[in-house]
Amino acid sequence: MYRAAGHRPIPCPGKVNNVDGSPSVDPPRWPLAIDRVRHVGDGVAVIVAESMEEALDAAERVSIVYEPVPAVVGTGSALDSVERLVWEEAPQNLAFHWELGNEALTNDAFLTAPHIIRLDVINNRLVVNPIETRGAAATYVDGRYCLHVASQGVHLIRDMLCDDVINVPRDNLRVITLDVGGGFGVKYFVYPEYALLLWATRIVGRPVKWIASRSESFLSDVQARDHVTHLELALDEEARFVGLRASSIANMGAYLSNWAPHIPTEASAAIYSSVYSIPTIHVKVRGVFTNTVPVDAYRGAGQPEAIYALERIIGKAARELGLTDTEIRRRNYISSERMPYRTALTHTYDSGDFMSNMEKALQIAEVGTFESRRAEAHAENYLLGLGIAPYIEATDGVPDGEVDITVSGDGKVTIISGWQSTGQGHETAFSQMVAQQLGVAIGAIEVIQGDSQKVFSGRGTGGSRSLVFATSALVAASASIIEKGTVIASDLLEVAENDVSYSEGSFQVVGTDVKLELFEVALEAERRSGGKLAANGVFVPDQSGAYPDAGTSFPNGCHVCELSIDMETGQPKIIRYVAVNDFGILVNPMLVLGQVHGGVAQGIGQAFCENTVYDDTGQLLTGSFMDYCIPRADDLPSVSVSFNELPSPAHPLGIKGCGESGAIVGPVAVMNAALDALSLVGVDDIEMPLSSERIWRAIQSAKAL
Repeated sequence: MYRAAGHRPIPCPGKVNNVDGSPSVDPPRWPLAIDRVRHVGDGVAVIVAESMEEALDAAERVSIVYEPVPAVVGTGSALDSVERLVWEEAPQNLAFHWELGNEALTNDAFLTAPHIIRLDVINNRLVVNPIETRGAAATYVDGRYCLHVASQGVHLIRDMLCDDVINVPRDNLRVITLDVGGGFGVKYFVYPEYALLLWATRIVGRPVKWIASRSESFLSDVQARDHVTHLELALDEEARFVGLRASSIANMGAYLSNWAPHIPTEASAAIYSSVYSIPTIHVKVRGVFTNTVPVDAYRGAGQPEAIYALERIIGKAARELGLTDTEIRRRNYISSERMPYRTALTHTYDSGDFMSNMEKALQIAEVGTFESRRAEAHAENYLLGLGIAPYIEATDGVPDGEVDITVSGDGKVTIISGWQSTGQGHETAFSQMVAQQLGVAIGAIEVIQGDSQKVFSGRGTGGSRSLVFATSALVAASASIIEKGTVIASDLLEVAENDVSYSEGSFQVVGTDVKLELFEVALEAERRSGGKLAANGVFVPDQSGAYPDAGTSFPNGCHVCELSIDMETGQPKIIRYVAVNDFGILVNPMLVLGQVHGGVAQGIGQAFCENTVYDDTGQLLTGSFMDYCIPRADDLPSVSVSFNELPSPAHPLGIKGCGESGAIVGPVAVMNAALDALSLVGVDDIEMPLSSERIWRAIQSAKAL
């Protein structure tokens, strides 16, 4: 059907090469399965009906004969299978084998290290659950398509669909995204349903719409995380880090989703140094195919996995060497005096005071009186633990996007943005920036986004990059508006351009009270040329050469979690949670607070209750909210958020990203607190999620020893 129509499989632009330079295995992913279904939820038929009820009735009449085959499910065991293969072209189900760092130098560091700590950790698979499920509607009129879709970037979806799937010129497809009820990465990708809708609307000659039920989302939306990692940390006699080795198996699911290989490799592995001075690091990642839903980027996109693994082994090192969690970190932080700092992997940090972050967090968390609180809790049969978790994030450093600002004579300012909001408040932040630059009322500003016909370009929202790039572009465009307006104002005022200043929304003759309002000048621009007072702005990275990661920002901080465990039931409860973050200069603190709170909630969800489970046949056992638990209000504490604002010298305005921090560090802050509490009864290891049953069993096993 698709091949006859000239369509092609959905691509994977995020492919990586193997360590020997050969390409990874990239099997075709057609919008509907051909000959073989590779996971539960893999589409096999499309039905177009007048109503949902008719479509469901028709679906029950579809008869498909399946021949069951043994499934490959487990991440850690996928490579052990020789006969059970998801794809014949992927022996042992290996999609790719990728490495980063100096292996020889790292091995040498381990040969002479007096202390070597080893740890295996699992980063549990998650189902992404934005409040609004994925949905789309398509039309086909006079050879042109229009797709309304809940997305995180209209241009990415348009370009991939046109160039790689439906094989039409980009001008023949308009993609529109209006308000979106949450994205978190899951709505960034091209899915089979979008290609099916475009095909269906052309075939039937009518608009076609679709929206996923929650159950369908569990089976069709990309899932996340799912790593099994072995770590080895080498330390010298003074417990300073001298080398790190990490080897991960990353589950790709049945197909390579759009950016799936990039997530555990280039996005994750490069952050393994975190906030620490580690002279040499070697990371190995093997991606595997399994008969499960494909995985891809989810809030943090690989960095939660790296930070979780690193902080877990540092905690173990502290316990084995008889140090406190704070002392081992103090000995190994990168000092602020060493900035810019080149890590052993690929990044050069521009700024950060990691020691200050921790000390401030400890003070707010009242760690000085923690032991007395612990003793009181123990007297009431509760275990109390303290979890310390520093972090750093490397935001998406590809400055692909721009803004256009137009000032109209009727008193309106229009911003056209290639960075697209999915609930982060871009409209507020962007309007605030331009209102400050131009001296106009924020109510006069309109932000247009999410329309590939109106917005020239942009990669949408993801990787905490939007404000980093957009603010600089907005300032540049505003400055250009003022510059162009000055030319017109000087002519109208009959003075030289140097005699005109701009302030508070007016062009004024220097030394006088003679002035023209911005909108008067804009009206004159329209009269003169029939055009608009308009300007374009783009992000211009640092040109000094001091910061090779120009465009990438490095938000960082330290979270502290205090957690209690009921010794009788194993029930965990967060008593207090402190988040100190360095996001550079804050544009709108209220929006930042919302980002931190939301991220921490998702991080706590992974640590406490979220877990995707398949049985041995590949059936999804956690296919609805009856079986898949997300955090409820009483699972979440009141989060104390503070800021340690260190301007980024690599950004024109000193700004760093903020959106993913809570999800990156939240899981390990909670887990470190739980392990600290459980160490009191002899439990030295436990995996996420921290269900009361899992904790209770760990306590009982420790008692039996």
